[in-house]
Amino acid sequence: MSQFLVWIYVLAMGLMAVYGLLGLYTAWQYGRHRHESYPLPAYDPAALPTVTIQLPLYNERYVVKRLIRAAVSLDYPAHLLQIQVVDDSSDDTAVRAAALVHYYRHKGVNISLVRRPERTGYKAGALGHALAQASGELVGVFDADFVPAPDFLLQTVPHFINRPRLGIVQARWAHLNADASPLTAAQAIALDKHFAMEQVVRHRANLFPKFNGAAGVWRRAAIDDAGGWLDDTVCEDLCLSTRAVLRQWEALF
Repeated sequence: MSQFLVWIYVLAMGLMAVYGLLGLYTAWQYGRHRHESYPLPAYDPAALPTVTIQLPLYNERYVVKRLIRAAVSLDYPAHLLQIQVVDDSSDDTAVRAAALVHYYRHKGVNISLVRRPERTGYKAGALGHALAQASGELVGVFDADFVPAPDFLLQTVPHFINRPRLGIVQARWAHLNADASPLTAAQAIALDKHFAMEQVVRHRANLFPKFNGAAGVWRRAAIDDAGGWLDDTVCEDLCLSTRAVLRQWEALF
């Protein structure tokens, strides 16, 4: 028994050492790349591609109105923008979402409600189901707790225009309630570290850049080429972005 515990201890220390070395390597790469930037390229507005925005929902009654209102307020040519409210809700979110979609459709917004008879595959299944009805060359995804800025698309989409192998543009997350409590402050610090350091290193040093599941834009061709959304994983966003990188698609953060 004592020998077994010794091996468990050695294994644990070994894993901690590897984790520590990875942290040091990340810090070193961050120091090398932290001043690199990707300014918005000049572009011809006539060259802007079509975009589909997908808003996956599941029982989000408290934020659904805020999310849809932000999506329809995006500054982008109306004839190039499609919004899909991808709703798997089992509570009154479904009624609220349907009413909002109906309201904005009557105002001329190209917005639709996408529902399924069964919640197969959860978020990945919902996004894949809605993708079959998507018309955009590019596809943006926002989870229910996000509030995209009006200029989000005009700050991300132009990067795709002259880079045909660019498959993903991932934006940094900000926080609506970082000062609400010590818990939200701690969560904000952890996420800020991820985006300010880890994502910078992943993308600048070409160390398997990843999509964070929301606040990003995909090239539809990259999703299809990588095999689409798969629901046999707990990290559908990491799974898809890894497969896209392996297929030689580029990512930008």
